[in-house]
Amino acid sequence: MDFTPSEEQVAAQGPAARIFGDLSTHERLVAAGTGTDAGLWKELCTAGLPGAVEDIGLLGPVLLLEEQGRTTAQVPLAATCVYGLLAVAEHGTAEQRERLLPALRDGTAVATGAFPARGGVTAVDGALSGSVPWVPWLRDTTHVVVADAERDVWVVEVGAPGVTVAPVETTAPWSAGRLGLDGVRGEPLGTGPGACSAVLAASRIAFAGLQAGVCAGSLARAVRHSTTREQFGRPLSTHQGVLLRAADAPMDTEAIRVTSYEAAWRRDQHMAYAAQALTAAWWASEAGRRVVHTGQHLHGGTGADLDHPVHRHFLWGRQLDAYLGSGGEVHQELGLLIGNDRMEGAS
Repeated sequence: MDFTPSEEQVAAQGPAARIFGDLSTHERLVAAGTGTDAGLWKELCTAGLPGAVEDIGLLGPVLLLEEQGRTTAQVPLAATCVYGLLAVAEHGTAEQRERLLPALRDGTAVATGAFPARGGVTAVDGALSGSVPWVPWLRDTTHVVVADAERDVWVVEVGAPGVTVAPVETTAPWSAGRLGLDGVRGEPLGTGPGACSAVLAASRIAFAGLQAGVCAGSLARAVRHSTTREQFGRPLSTHQGVLLRAADAPMDTEAIRVTSYEAAWRRDQHMAYAAQALTAAWWASEAGRRVVHTGQHLHGGTGADLDHPVHRHFLWGRQLDAYLGSGGEVHQELGLLIGNDRMEGAS
């Protein structure tokens, strides 16, 4: 396996790092509140970064999202990439691609996904009814990709008759909302459960890549704080307790990064990747929670300040942990998948 980014992926990652680093400042994050930083989103779209994801595989968006996570930038890049651009490009009809993709590329349309773990939405002759408790970035999106109880996938316009969006406050400021559907006409995206499984797996990989960046950003802040802050006449980083607390964080962060890279690479190489997607999600959930707790803890009392930058990494890390599914839930799903694969292989 060679995870070395291609020239096209590097060409996208560089501008992403620059834009996020220059524009996703603490002041702008505070001003954005729970909504999208419209200026930052416009800058990303003007640079052609969302539109580029169709040409740089899934590993490309993972690299972009890692850069976003470092700064916890308030833009719906992950949701639009996996639930919009990649989902439509891979599973949409020629007519859907022609109609939906241009607006998703230039940012005038924004997508998210509602994939409830246990039912929640039913479809009768193309009419969708039900609700999903919370959907990330729903308040800032124009289209939502919905999976029904039969694991069929539908595209729904947020402003369509019968769609209701109620604000929901989550741990991280992701402009989330409760989605209600009352006989809403959806248009099918792909056929059968295969599209549902593929979109869900891609979203897990992408959000795991985002978590890798969140953890890297939290760790970087903790390193700067512990090497410049002194206690008892010497830097915090020289104290044994601090060293022990911080020792596992770099390895945990690297594990999240490598497993998300592997899963994305396998998907791009048209290899089986369902188990690897769950593995990346498990590491992002379990290890991600440990890393952001460490980052906050190493800042002492200042890390608990809701206005401190490192606290945003803590909130994002915990939200991603919840969104990807707790480690126990993901671990159980992975075990069932592996067990089923072995039974099928033995039959």
